[in-house]
Amino acid sequence: MQRSKIGEFLILFSSIIICQLAGIIGSIFTTPAIPTWYANINKPTFRPPNWVFAPVWTTLYLLMGIALFLVLRKGFNEKGIKIAVAVFALQLVLNSLWSFLFFGLESPFAAFIEIIFLWAAILISIILFFRISWVAGALLIPYILWVSFASVLNFSIWRLNM
Repeated sequence: MQRSKIGEFLILFSSIIICQLAGIIGSIFTTPAIPTWYANINKPTFRPPNWVFAPVWTTLYLLMGIALFLVLRKGFNEKGIKIAVAVFALQLVLNSLWSFLFFGLESPFAAFIEIIFLWAAILISIILFFRISWVAGALLIPYILWVSFASVLNFSIWRLNM
């Protein structure tokens, strides 16, 4: 059975909102820490200015939402799609958890350990999404690249503040 245009739009809209909500949850822990704890810790010279993070993450969450939509629109009856969506959901949880650990608990070490699991979950999501939709998998490439950079940044902050 083919979905209506309204049904497709609702899946797209929901997919984007779900991903943006992960960012909003993360920002609950991030925003208060930026002018306080984060402002007072040592950071590497290659750290981008603070204003860069919000537009980058907003764009990445948008791309994630579109990727999720492209997978969901294939249906939810196949085992491969269910597994791909479950791994994707796991990486969204890990994404928000990182903000809690790094900014909320002020623990760059715990956040670094966690970001390794996040990176692996993103990689698995990319592989599984590629099997379902080449475009969906490709839309997650900027995300893993940014999280790779964030991992180096996270590690550097941890080392500078030991």
